[in-house]
Parts: sequence; structure tokens; C-alpha cells
Amino acid sequence: MSDYNFKKYPTFQPVKLTDRTWPDQVISKAPEWCSVDLRDGNQALIDPMTVSQKQKMFKLLVDVGFKQIEVGFPAASQPDFDFVRWLIEEDQVPEDVTIQVLTQARPELIARSYEALKGAKKAIVHLYNSTSTVQREKVFKMEKDGIVNLAIKGAEEVKRLAAEYPETEWTFQYSPESFTGTELDFAVEICDAVNNVWQPTPEKKTIINLPATVEMSTPNVYADQIEWFCRNLKNRESVVISVHTHNDRGCGVAAAELAVLAGADRVEGTLLGNGERTGNMDIVVMGMNLYSQGIDPELDFSDMDRICNVVQDCTKIDVHPRQPYSGSLVFTAFSGSHQDAIKKCLDMYEEGTTWEIAYLPVDPRDLGRTYQDVIRVNSQSGKGGIAYLLANHGFNIPRWLQVEFSKVVQKHTEKTEKEVSSDEIFNLFLESYVTKQSHLTLKDFNIKKSDTEEVITGLIAEENGSFDFEGKGSGLIEAFLDAINKKYGTEITISEYDKHTLTGSTKSEAVTYLQIKHGNARYTGIAKDRDIVTSSLKAILKAVSSTRKDSSNESSSADIAKYQAVLR
Repeated sequence: MSDYNFKKYPTFQPVKLTDRTWPDQVISKAPEWCSVDLRDGNQALIDPMTVSQKQKMFKLLVDVGFKQIEVGFPAASQPDFDFVRWLIEEDQVPEDVTIQVLTQARPELIARSYEALKGAKKAIVHLYNSTSTVQREKVFKMEKDGIVNLAIKGAEEVKRLAAEYPETEWTFQYSPESFTGTELDFAVEICDAVNNVWQPTPEKKTIINLPATVEMSTPNVYADQIEWFCRNLKNRESVVISVHTHNDRGCGVAAAELAVLAGADRVEGTLLGNGERTGNMDIVVMGMNLYSQGIDPELDFSDMDRICNVVQDCTKIDVHPRQPYSGSLVFTAFSGSHQDAIKKCLDMYEEGTTWEIAYLPVDPRDLGRTYQDVIRVNSQSGKGGIAYLLANHGFNIPRWLQVEFSKVVQKHTEKTEKEVSSDEIFNLFLESYVTKQSHLTLKDFNIKKSDTEEVITGLIAEENGSFDFEGKGSGLIEAFLDAINKKYGTEITISEYDKHTLTGSTKSEAVTYLQIKHGNARYTGIAKDRDIVTSSLKAILKAVSSTRKDSSNESSSADIAKYQAVLR
């Protein structure tokens, strides 16, 4: 049996701050945000992002509204170096966005960082070295003076090299790594020493980043550390205080929020919380927490499906269904009493009034979600449960399709006014999706791959002829959608995608379930074939064919009516 001994862990020490002010503060505006998805997030992946994935992630971060993006550690990684060069040489950085790179306080690494940033319009050079007691004593075996000297020498080199690239608007940032394990007076001492080199002013500030590299205490202690630091740092008006929290104790968001109350101006984090160990602070959660209190987060999370899809594609990490705001189940009500309460509130809701709906802290529509996310079909839906029934026929339909198909079954039973058998429900599923005819037929296709993209070409038949197609993308699905969108002048995206081998079949077949987003409407396509690639393409064509039949879009007010209708 293992030695489960809590006594070997030291108790964290409170900060002697009897006159703390942060408990009485209120967050009234968004902090400065800095995404570290492409650095801290990327370095935590089993398989780091490819060039095309980094490009896709960067575009998402820009579209969401980040004005500061840490794009890598170019001195430590050739792929990071090449990506930074691509951003600059291909003019991919918008005028209002500043890229940031991380470097240790070593001359050769600092020089390499500036080499990577050559030609950038605006850039943040993020310098760090470890300052905690455990790092000083057990890793580097250095005294405080040696640690301070290392930081000063690094700061001098950062300043010297910046002068050699006057075409760039430079901002300097320093992090005492493992701030939470560093004596507060020493943290102030080393940050003051760095600022003495950089000489910030209120017009040209430096950034002092205070990372909870490892979360070591309750969030209130971190808030006390931040307030104490802000009070004691010299030249505070010339410094942007930044925080960078991790989630080791499960409190990364809480720590960041309390840090802002305590005086922090800036917050670093990642979309959906990817990062080392248990992850970085989830900026989606913190931003939406502000949004849910009537505060503009200055970040756009209105297309949560896209955010989840891109992050999952780039990190190969699934979003937990219970992840706040972004998970697939966060607006789902299983309980009958919850469904009844939601229904009654929505019956009283008037568009444009204050959102006060039981069990729904935010309007799902604000995140690009629909009433489908509110009601979950379970074993009480259909005879023996729709999902269970279809699984017996080899179709393991995803949750979103369970919800959608339950409405088809309900409509059928209302029309026939009688109980439907299991076989009738299965046949209804086949008729509604699997054997449903499409106006578009895939006749032929070819795929070419390179390091950065995939190209698909082929032939599609329509009712009155056929056409050749060509599309490009970082993956096959993206490339095929590119071809479709170019053909019809649309902006169709994938909002749901699931696939599996058809179980119980006498022959090997794959089935694909997907839902596309076209304007404000969503269309479903299901197809099976001998291979998953072909079934995916056929499913897309089925869904696209539905858009050709129905080009109308539903209004926002109609969405509320859908909520109400479904919950009755």
C-alpha cells in the first residue's frame, strides 16, 4: 500500500496584509488579455502543433480579439522560430496586434529571439528566470545575488539588442518564474532591479508578470501577494502588472479574478485552459464570467463551436462536456423540474430584456448555441430510448443528433396519434437521414498532401449536370468545404462531426454524422460507405443539398420560440 501521508506537505503561509483592500473591489472592465496558447499551450502537447495548426490557431486568436499573443519560444525551438518568421515575412500580424516571444535570461537565447523578431512592427520580449526558493536551492544552487545578477544581465542584453532594431516598437516584459514560491520582498527586489535597467515611464511601461507557475495556495493568498507586490514595487505607475495562473489546485480562474481585484492590469491564459500539467487559466471562462455580469470582455466568444473545433483540431484534446460555457452539456437539462423551470422563464421572457432564466446563466444563443443544447434526449424518449434503439442497429448517434431526431419522432407520433414500434423508429431514422436522396452526388475525388495543406479535386453531379471542384485546407474536410463554398459562394462551416465503424454490419462500413452551419441555420448530413473519408464527403453533400432546398434563415426571436416549443 502506498504511503498516503499528508503530513509531508508544508502548509502555505499567509501574507501579513491586515489592511488588504481587494475584497471590497469590483471588476468593472476587462483586463488586458494575452493568449499563450501558441507557447505555454503548445509546449504542453504530446504532439506539438504543426505549422498549419499554428497558423489556424493564430487566426482564431486574432478573430476572437486578442491584441497580445505569445507566439512561441523561438530561441528554444526551430519550428517556433520558423513560425515567427512566417508571421512577419508574410505580413500575417494585424496592425493592432502585438506578438510576444519568451526567452530565458541567457545572451545567446536573447539574441536568437531578436533574430526571430527582425522586421516586426510591434513585439514584446518576455524575459524570465527562476526565483523561487526550491529552484534557487535545489535546481540552480545559486544565492539570491546570483539570481538577481542573472536577471540584470538578461535585462541589459534585452535593452541593448532592442536598440539595434529601431524599426520595431519594443515592449519589455519580465517574469520571476514561480513567483508564488518566491519570498515577496525578494520578488520586489529582483523586479525593481530589472526595471532599473529598463527605466520604464508612464508613457512607455514595462510589463512585470507574476506567474503562479505552480498554484501553491488558495486564490485569496495569491491576491494578497499581488496587492503586497503592487504596494511595494517602485515606480508602479510605469508598470503593467500581469498575472499568469495555472490550475494545479483547480482555481486558476479564481486566482486570476482575485488578482485583478488586487491590482493586476493584465491576464495571460489560454482558450479552454490547455497548458502544462492541469493547464493554464481558461480565458473563455474568465471572459464569459465578465460577460455574464454585464461587462464587455473585449473578446468575442459568439461562435463557441468554431473555438472548440479549432482548439480540438490543433491540440488533439477534447473539450470536456462539462467545461464551463464551452462544453456540450453546459446548457443541458436532464431533470424534469429543471426543464419545467426553464420553460416557465422562457414563456415570460421578452427579447431585449434582462436575461433571468432559471438554470441558464447566459443565453445559449450568445455563444452560437441553440435550443438543442437545452434539452437532452434520454431513455424516456422513444420506446426504449432512441439512442439505445439505434445502437442496437449499429448506429451510435451523438448527443446532438439524439436531440434533433427526437423531434422527428415526436412529429411523427403527433401525426399518427398512436404508439410507434421500435422498427418504425429505426425506419424513420433511415428515411430521414441515411437513405434520404441528395441533389448532389460525389462521382470522383483525388487527394494531394503537403506539409502545410491538403488539396482535393474531383467531380460532383447535380440534378442538371456536373461540375469539377478543387479545394484547399489544413485537412481533408476543410479542403472539401473550401471547394463547396467557392462553388456556391457560401460560408458553410462544420458545427458537429462524429464518425464510427458501423457495428453489427455484415460488411465493413463507416458512418459519418455531421451538421453544417449556413447562416443562422443548421443542416444535418449522414452517410455510410466503405471508408470514412468517402462517408464524410457524402455526408457533407447531403447537408449542403438541404441548404439548396431551404435557403431561409431563422431570426433571433424565433430561437426563443423554439426554446419554448421544445420545452412544452
